Amino acid sequence: MSMIFFACVVRVRDGLPLSASTDFHFNQGFLECRKRLKALSSILAQYPSRGTAKGRDLSIHFLSSGDIACMAICSSNFSTIMAFCFLEELQWEFAASYDTTSISLASRPYAFLEFDNVIQKVKCHFNCASGSQMKANWEKIEEELKFQPPVQLKLEDTELMNGITNGGHAGVHVEVGKLLLCTVPTYRMQRVTPLGILSLVLNIMCGALNLIRGVHLAEYSFQEDHEGIGNVIAFFLPFLACVFQCYLYLFYSSARKVKTFVLFFSVCLCNIYLYGLRNFWQITFHVGVATLSSYQILTRQLMEKQPDCGV
Repeated sequence: MSMIFFACVVRVRDGLPLSASTDFHFNQGFLECRKRLKALSSILAQYPSRGTAKGRDLSIHFLSSGDIACMAICSSNFSTIMAFCFLEELQWEFAASYDTTSISLASRPYAFLEFDNVIQKVKCHFNCASGSQMKANWEKIEEELKFQPPVQLKLEDTELMNGITNGGHAGVHVEVGKLLLCTVPTYRMQRVTPLGILSLVLNIMCGALNLIRGVHLAEYSFQEDHEGIGNVIAFFLPFLACVFQCYLYLFYSSARKVKTFVLFFSVCLCNIYLYGLRNFWQITFHVGVATLSSYQILTRQLMEKQPDCGV
């Protein structure tokens, strides 16, 4: 039967359930799907705003926005567009009823118990409604899903491990092992240091100086001295190197060490080539800034993030 079986509202940062519909389904398949929904809710912050975990008989759909996410368990043949229409309606109702402060301060599960009736009411409405009855919202969601389709997860690959006991205190440990996400993983760098900020400022300054000198020299070279093209290139290359050094410091990139050394030696060689147009102290300043930037890039590592296993 094509219908919504269960719906809930959770807090995105830790998966704390805030409100849920009352369900009377006790078959093994549904109970297993509930466990998987609970596991998925604890790691929603890792995923885009829309997603679907497809199973053979049941599917989980979720929609995140700000601090909250709405999740639903539907039969696998239930329309995906209708499911996201339902979740958007639920999200709008919840956002209209509660502010972000009360959501952030919630410390116990199902703190907004009074909203359960709203979920039940909206769920019954969508189980009885047809696509033609909500044409405007249907077309809007259909267009949004074409432009930004929900991330596809495999429900069967979600592994749950429960019942680990330590020192007489029962604990539940959830491991989500194989949720397959069709997106590029994100890398978080360590916090920017004051010395790193200084290197960025100096790098921008050096890049600006190289660009200004290069533009002025280019105007003169193209009009009168065509032999000065090499000097123009020697100013523009360090400008580009400064830009890429800033990028490498701020964002993760593969082969960072190789790229850092290539950029550093480019700055050094170009400044040596410009000896005569620049004096010894100017060259020393530019090479010194490149050295500081390279050191900051190489010492800023990826942040080691522990998996979020809260339930």
